[in-house]
Amino acid sequence: MSKKMKEVYGQEKGSYTAALRTKSMILFVWFIILTIICLLPIYILVINATRESTAIASSLSFFPGGSLGKNMDTLFHDVNYNTVYNVWIGYRNSLLITGFSTIFTVFFSAMTAYGIHVYDFKIKEISYTVILLVMMVPVQVTSAGFVAFMLKLGLTDTYWPLILPSIAAPSVVYFMRSYMKSSFPLDIVEAARIDGCGEFRTFVSIAIPMMKPAIAVQAIFAFIASWNNFYTPNMILISSKFEQKTLPMMASAIQASDKFTDYGAIYLALALGIVPIVIVYIALSRFIIAGVALGGVKE
Repeated sequence: MSKKMKEVYGQEKGSYTAALRTKSMILFVWFIILTIICLLPIYILVINATRESTAIASSLSFFPGGSLGKNMDTLFHDVNYNTVYNVWIGYRNSLLITGFSTIFTVFFSAMTAYGIHVYDFKIKEISYTVILLVMMVPVQVTSAGFVAFMLKLGLTDTYWPLILPSIAAPSVVYFMRSYMKSSFPLDIVEAARIDGCGEFRTFVSIAIPMMKPAIAVQAIFAFIASWNNFYTPNMILISSKFEQKTLPMMASAIQASDKFTDYGAIYLALALGIVPIVIVYIALSRFIIAGVALGGVKE
């Protein structure tokens, strides 16, 4: 290579490196901005949970206050608040519904996606299309018929209508199948069959471990959706018994009533509602990171 060609090559390499660095810096700054936008409301929520009601009403602050103990005492021991809010009852009911809903959603959606991806049958694509069509129907369209059906079955004021429908989750099936098409080779299933492994055991022992990143992502989304669900429980739990209410229903009751004017206690009630979501995300995020790292390694 001549000296002139080396100079041209060096200039092109330098310009490419500079452009790459500039692009990386722009993306980095943009992601920082997005992170701040996403986390700022949560941060303010937590900060206001430590401040006095008068301070919250008068000004905005980014620094913690010293009234966390007072707000906790008001929220947990004030008679007026105790009539509509009890964090332990709310946690119990919400975790019961959300835990089973998340397990059912992830397991049966993964099983459905596995069946569509692995097996060949005549109405395979038609079945998948029907699942996608169901995904397009809003919940509000079918809510009246759903409540009427539950009334006929006598399942209102129970948690069954809030748990069992989670078995059918079209959007999760769509995500799982898309993931399996790119990351789950059918040769593994054939090898398992040759070794004498049963179909269900193949799914449980081979497919599920390989789908951990997708399962973790959908488990987080399913948990958040079920935990924050206020619309369906409010329709099904018709009698509104305090012992049956979920945490979002209790938090809504505090916000909707005019007699609760202590903003510090209200913000604390809302902040307590996001604690399980943070814990679940921290617990499952390691599977997502491990899956991304594993997928980035090619032999």
